[in-house]
Amino acid sequence: MAHEEIEIDTDDLQRRMDGAMNALKHEFASLRTGRASASIVDAIQVEAYGQMTPITQLGTVNVPEPRMVVINVWDKGMIQKVEKAIRESGIGINPVTDGPLIRLPIPELNEERRKQLTKVAAGYAENAKVAIRNVRRDGMDQIKKAKGAGMGEDDQKMWSEEVQDMTDKAILAVDRALEAKQAEIMQV
Repeated sequence: MAHEEIEIDTDDLQRRMDGAMNALKHEFASLRTGRASASIVDAIQVEAYGQMTPITQLGTVNVPEPRMVVINVWDKGMIQKVEKAIRESGIGINPVTDGPLIRLPIPELNEERRKQLTKVAAGYAENAKVAIRNVRRDGMDQIKKAKGAGMGEDDQKMWSEEVQDMTDKAILAVDRALEAKQAEIMQV
């Protein structure tokens, strides 16, 4: 009697590793570097028309120069509320209102703050690696269970190598993303 092929769900493992990478990219985007980025206001909510609304739904966000974010608020009655939400958001930037425009001058980062941010970025990267290694461990546990269910040694070796290869690629991607982010932070 031939035994059935036992499959390991590598698609699920890959999806979970990709999820860790996407979470890391999102965390990196929230780190303020010395350069202006429209994403700096993404998380800020404004009380508008009886509900909390993202700034991006109340005006146009532009980056006209490397150290300036400009928000063109569509409804003039909302300008003060948007300005107040920015002040209270904790992003550490003082908005300057100029008619319908709210300018956000991005202060230059000092050396100490840059070093702090590179450490924060490294912490985010380490968390992503831990998540990836946890996915790897789950994959290896699936292979051990399959061994108990009659998976042959050759198949075990093949699946183990595939899971390890996925893990190595994911860890390398995290390292590369961290290097790029740290270089961006240290760029004056």
